[in-house]
Amino acid sequence: MSGFTAKLSARSALAAAALAMTVATGAAQELKELNFGIISTETSANLKKGWEPFLRAMEKGTGLKVNGFYASDYAGVIEAMRFGKVHIAWYGNKSAMEAVDRSSGEVFIQSVDSDGNPGYWSHLIVHKDSPIQTLDDALKCDKTLDFGNGDPNSTSGFLVPTTYVFASKGIEPKQCFKSVRNAAHEANAMAVANKQVSVATNNSENLRRLEVTAPAARKNIRVIWTSPLIASDPLVWRKDLSPDVKAKVYTWLASYGRVGTPEEIAEAKKVLAELQWAPFNPSSNRQLLPIRQLEASKSLLRVMSDDKLSEQEKKTKSAELKAEIAKLEQAQKQAESDSFTKRVSAFIEADKARDQAQIKKMISDFAATFASTN
Repeated sequence: MSGFTAKLSARSALAAAALAMTVATGAAQELKELNFGIISTETSANLKKGWEPFLRAMEKGTGLKVNGFYASDYAGVIEAMRFGKVHIAWYGNKSAMEAVDRSSGEVFIQSVDSDGNPGYWSHLIVHKDSPIQTLDDALKCDKTLDFGNGDPNSTSGFLVPTTYVFASKGIEPKQCFKSVRNAAHEANAMAVANKQVSVATNNSENLRRLEVTAPAARKNIRVIWTSPLIASDPLVWRKDLSPDVKAKVYTWLASYGRVGTPEEIAEAKKVLAELQWAPFNPSSNRQLLPIRQLEASKSLLRVMSDDKLSEQEKKTKSAELKAEIAKLEQAQKQAESDSFTKRVSAFIEADKARDQAQIKKMISDFAATFASTN
């Protein structure tokens, strides 16, 4: 080795060591602020009214400064998490799947409906005076109706109706309706109530919220289609959060509305009620398996109805998608009886029994499990 090469190698080694030390030091530094992403189901003003009290409570409970991050669409929150600008976010299942796949995200806890529903439902809605009475009326596809579709990353506003209503019937919305626009749930509901679109996507949670935020508009809305049950929304954090931060966040979220004095629990439940939620339940990426199946099934239906593909191309692509669906179904079957699912069931039973000592222990165990993942 020449002297010049030896010197270069030594310098490279020193640079690599310095870089490694810098990275290690940065990773070791405790995060002092959390940016909490909130998907745009409503106007930012309405979202802040419900979310800011929760974020302030989280700030107090974790000792971390918590900043709300409100984007104009779902992709804004997903991309912000991807680039480390958002650390934790509330997503629907479809957008959570995107965050897991593209933004180093991990589902760790799940919202619970304040009315005790096991999830929520996607809807197609029309004005109460509309001549459209059934799904078939809405799908006459003569290009006379205006359609309000959801955000492309929305579960109930886009993925579910696309799969169950359109793809299953081989219908492309842009070929069916006079116009197609994508908007948030609240915007679509108001467009229907004001007769700006003929039919639109929405969901049971947003319609219930409209009873509070826009009761007059809600009275002008009628449901013509309801989907199968959709799992309640998850919270997702970046997997690379430090174990200490994960433990603090998980412990506070799972305890909120469950652990404390009667007054503290009552106050927490009041804050959660503004979000139409009860205390959170443990969850994981397992809850996204049905959504992955929906995505694959939607793709399969589109392949089979695509006239641009040859029969051989259809055969090859459909075989790949069928294999993917079978794999996902097997994973779902295994998840339904694995140890994590059993632990979640035991946690829910302990919660029903109001056994605070057992709840605290189980929360600690769940927090330790998630804190060890990265």
